[in-house]
Amino acid sequence: MPKIYSDKNVLDAAFERIEYIFSEFENVYFCVSGGKDSSVMVQLADIAAQKMNRRYDVLFIDLEAQYARTIIHIEELKKLSCIGTFYHVALPIALRNAVSMLQPKWICWDKDQKDLWVRPLPKSAITEDNCPWSWFRKGEEFEDFIIEFAEWYKGTHEGKCACGVGIRADESLHRFQTIAFYEKKIMYNEKHWTTQYGEGLFNFFPLYDWRAEDIWGAVSKLGLKSNEIYELMYKNGLSIYQQRLCQPYGDDQRNGLDQFRALEPETWEKVLSRVNGVNFGNIYCRTTALGNIKSFKPDNMSWEQYTVFLLESIGLYNRDLMIHYYGKIKKFIRWYQKTEGIQISDIPGEADKKLENLKKAISWRRIARAIEKNDFYMKRLSFAQTKSDEKKLELFIGKWNNFLTRDTETADKDLKRLIERRELDEGCQDNKEE
Repeated sequence: MPKIYSDKNVLDAAFERIEYIFSEFENVYFCVSGGKDSSVMVQLADIAAQKMNRRYDVLFIDLEAQYARTIIHIEELKKLSCIGTFYHVALPIALRNAVSMLQPKWICWDKDQKDLWVRPLPKSAITEDNCPWSWFRKGEEFEDFIIEFAEWYKGTHEGKCACGVGIRADESLHRFQTIAFYEKKIMYNEKHWTTQYGEGLFNFFPLYDWRAEDIWGAVSKLGLKSNEIYELMYKNGLSIYQQRLCQPYGDDQRNGLDQFRALEPETWEKVLSRVNGVNFGNIYCRTTALGNIKSFKPDNMSWEQYTVFLLESIGLYNRDLMIHYYGKIKKFIRWYQKTEGIQISDIPGEADKKLENLKKAISWRRIARAIEKNDFYMKRLSFAQTKSDEKKLELFIGKWNNFLTRDTETADKDLKRLIERRELDEGCQDNKEE
């Protein structure tokens, strides 16, 4: 059942908020992702705008490696009758990649990776070739772009500006805090569903108190358009409370990468070779490889087959890293052949877990777990950090942007020291150039 506020349900309350913003602000734009919340928000805004004879703008940041059905839905939203300017942004923006320890970020619409793009540049989009903003720089963080766009928008429009954001407080603690803690923010006319973003610029959250069932209730009652991908998610076993539509390689979204492959296999094949670690994230999104639940191998595979499978999976997106791991494993096996006379055919699938943890027994499980953990130096196989490994890592860093940075998620002390040393060297070089 929808929440009730006196004589208003959440739908009526949302309309009231949007109409209030239209009456108070000369300029209004809405941030749209193609997801259910922002989609409903902007369609409610269009209904209110028609009633009040108003115009509004829309900002959509195209992340390239997205569901094809999301782009189809965006094209539907572009046809809303009261939109003034639809900013379809397809710029090389840096995004979080939580499925790879060694490449924590990737850049969408990167011209240097054009042959790997998931799809062609949208014809009507703002791209690197026609970008009207002198402040934009390639590889800019998503969060920084949002701030700079808001400042640009305010600077190019006379009067107060408001930005509509389709977040719901019940989706996360962070979103709840954005709205709930009044004493920590400046509001517009004491409206707790608004937050000052800059001088004369406010964010507002017309759907902040909605639940997932309210979203779909509004879609049904008002006959609103929706992203078909949610129907596929539901058919694939996700409840309406589990469905998320964000860039799929972030910290939360990585847990649903297997859904991405199941829902749009034709898009998945392109995504597979686009983002470092995606296939690994898909296969192990529910395992300890990414810090989740308990590691497992398919029941129909032996531990030896599983090891080969892991290597092949890594090789799909980073052949050099696969070869690096293969070389370490080969040396590991040769050592046991030489010292204990154990041949490859004699390596057990599993050994005593205590001995494996103490690094005193060879097994295919021990090897597989080392790969799962993205153990670059293969310390789980008793290797120590060597100068040759460090040189190899330097080559990797030179070949791939963001291969290893302070954002890299690793517990390895040697890797952390290497990161700190590199940052110190870069800082010294910058001082020399100045």
